[in-house]
Amino acid sequence: MVKSSGTTRTDGVYQALRADILGGRLVPGARLKFPELSERYKASVGATREALTKLAAEGLVTTKAHQGYLVRPLSHQDLADLTAARVEIESLVLKLSVLDGDMRWEADALAAHHLLERAQFRDPADPNHPTDEWSTAHVAFHNALLAGCGNRRLLETAQALRQEAELYLQWSVSFGNEPDRDLAGEHRALLDAALARKADLAQELLRDHIAHTAQLLISCALDEPNTAEVDPG
Repeated sequence: MVKSSGTTRTDGVYQALRADILGGRLVPGARLKFPELSERYKASVGATREALTKLAAEGLVTTKAHQGYLVRPLSHQDLADLTAARVEIESLVLKLSVLDGDMRWEADALAAHHLLERAQFRDPADPNHPTDEWSTAHVAFHNALLAGCGNRRLLETAQALRQEAELYLQWSVSFGNEPDRDLAGEHRALLDAALARKADLAQELLRDHIAHTAQLLISCALDEPNTAEVDPG
């Protein structure tokens, strides 16, 4: 049930839907029908529609003729295109962030990394997906690194691309399980380069970080979307 205290009804539906998509409880390609969603989140059709519109703007939800709203389907080609854009844009934004960021930016990045390091990565009850806690901390850390960029348009573009990539992370059973990869070490290296104001190094590390993750995810991206109905339970 969506809680309404401290937020609007639409925001409550939006937050719940977004968490269910990124948490893997609503699968890529699933149809999102208003009656089921209204029942699931105890909200009006109007509030549900507004929430879906916001999620569509973020790239987590899409629309298709004769099917309505869907959780964004996954595919090799989409991931390849997304990765190419992120490698160029997100790494540039990080470089600018390192050059422009102030002491508040440094403190926020350090605090976000502290939370990421301490977040539980896998839940024994659901070992195939990162926990909601880790996923939230992961997004917050990378957004904190980018936040020092003074160009708002570039920053918003980079953040939107990263948000879309999170859906692929959730649906990769191999992510975080590679025996020859130190994911925590990559995050630490990014932070260290940023705080040392080594802009070119930070940019190169992020390019490698994105490309490495994408290479893994492409091997398990779905070419055929799942068009299952949303489970209201």
